[in-house]
Formats: sequence, C-alpha cells, structure tokens
Amino acid sequence: MKVTSENLQELAWDKMKGLLPCVVQDATSGQVLMLGYMNKDAVNATISKGLVTFFSRSKQRLWTKGETSNNTLELVDISADCDSDSLLVLANANGPTCHKGTTSCWNESNICDVGFLAQLESVIASRKNAPADSSYTASLYASGIKRIAQKVGEEGVETALAATVRDLEELKNESADLIYHLIVLLQASDLCLSDAIKVLKERHNK
Repeated sequence: MKVTSENLQELAWDKMKGLLPCVVQDATSGQVLMLGYMNKDAVNATISKGLVTFFSRSKQRLWTKGETSNNTLELVDISADCDSDSLLVLANANGPTCHKGTTSCWNESNICDVGFLAQLESVIASRKNAPADSSYTASLYASGIKRIAQKVGEEGVETALAATVRDLEELKNESADLIYHLIVLLQASDLCLSDAIKVLKERHNK
C-alpha cells in the first residue's frame, strides 16, 4: 500500500507501539541503505519535506537523515507491507548513507548484480562533460554520437563472433564491453537504461 498523509491512520500503529520499522532502499539500484524507525510525525515530515525523516529512539525526537552531514535521502516513494506494520522507502541518496562513510549500513556487496548497472550508469553519466583526456568514457563522449554508435556495432559483432566459436570467456568480456558502450550511447542520446527497460516491461505485459 502506498502511504500518504490521508491513509496514515490505516497503519498498524497500536500493534507496533507507535513506531514502525522502515527499510530504506536506493530507488535506482535497489541497494538496501539503512533501517530506521518512524512514528506518525516522522512519516508526515518525510512526505511533506521530501526528505526521509525518522524518530530517533536515543534522542527521542524527529531526525531528518543528513541534518548534520548533509547526506540526505530524497524521498521517491513510501509504502507499507501486507500487514501494515513495516515501511519501505525508496530514496535517492545524496552522499553516503552510513555514518561510517559507506553507501550502505550493510556490506557494500548487498547490491544485486543488476543493481550494479545503475551505479555504473551513474558513473558514466557523470563523465559527460568531463575533459576528454580525463577518462576513456569522457573521450567517447567527446568523439560524438556516430563514433559511440560505431563502437556499439563493433562490440555487438565481436560478442556474436565469440558466441559462434563458443569462446565463453571471450563472450563474457565482449558482452561486458557491449553493455558498457550501449549505456554510453543511451546517455549520449539523453536516454538511460530505464527507458529501454520500460519498453521491455510493456512488451512483457502484452
């Protein structure tokens, strides 16, 4: 159930003694970032401010993530589970979430393989306007859309050839190159992987 200020009273506050556990997940990569607790005021503050806010059990007050570090969590969505006694927040993180300086309060490896593509895409996107000599990705952007498209074509052929001769190690390597250059091409065209995934979802639902 999507949580709003209007249906807030429907949650199982009495069952959970006024505090609901809240898991925060990166809205793009799906990586689990942290766990906190929310009361009604914290949920309302999160929705109204657009910044994830918890109830601090140690300080006994509302606490907006990043209020001192500026490593805020921008709200994308908040929902309740089937029993209405726990919350899931999707958020965009501005900096590391953990107080120890890591992206997640759990081991950094908790991100799934597919979620890693979102991290890679973010890095690739950040190099769009970087100096051409600063990285291979930046040099690709500087070379223009035709050259990037050519690289996708080259990597596609090399991937197909590796599969044809059943060179599995080469197939893995060429597939990685193809995916990387495809992300660069999408970014150079002001698109992203999500745009392609949306098309796949639409086809899947037909």
